[in-house]
Amino acid sequence: MLPALKWLRLTGAALALSGCATTAPAALMPQRSVEAQQAIREVLTTQAAAWNRGDIPGFMQGYWKSDSLVFIGRKGPTYGWQPTLDNYVKNYPNAAAMGQLDFSGLRITLLAPTAAQVVGQWHLARPVAGDVGGYFLLVLRQVDGQWKVVADHTNSAQ
Repeated sequence: MLPALKWLRLTGAALALSGCATTAPAALMPQRSVEAQQAIREVLTTQAAAWNRGDIPGFMQGYWKSDSLVFIGRKGPTYGWQPTLDNYVKNYPNAAAMGQLDFSGLRITLLAPTAAQVVGQWHLARPVAGDVGGYFLLVLRQVDGQWKVVADHTNSAQ
């Protein structure tokens, strides 16, 4: 057989095999996407429940416990889990300041099997201190098999 023809046959066979190898995982992507979206919604639901019972450390369990966590708010970026927790405790010192949190308009986009973004709206119902709310963009990653917020850009619409 001519060397060029042999190379073409080997290349064609390799391409055919690589196509077969990627077909099965691609077929599973919709199911993985649904599962990831459910898991991410659960993270946010758990965070809101912790917030609503006045448990800021519990709320923070949805965040990546790392110095690389970034939270961007009206005062600019805060880096690290502990400084982010400290800011929440300082800005929401009691149940009246915390109010009742709810998320709405969630749009979850899977960026990769272990990475996603969430765009949504937040609202704090605070009868004494006055309601506040705004929008957010979260980046989540699977860390040790659990979805965690690794970046949070939250603004206030008021």
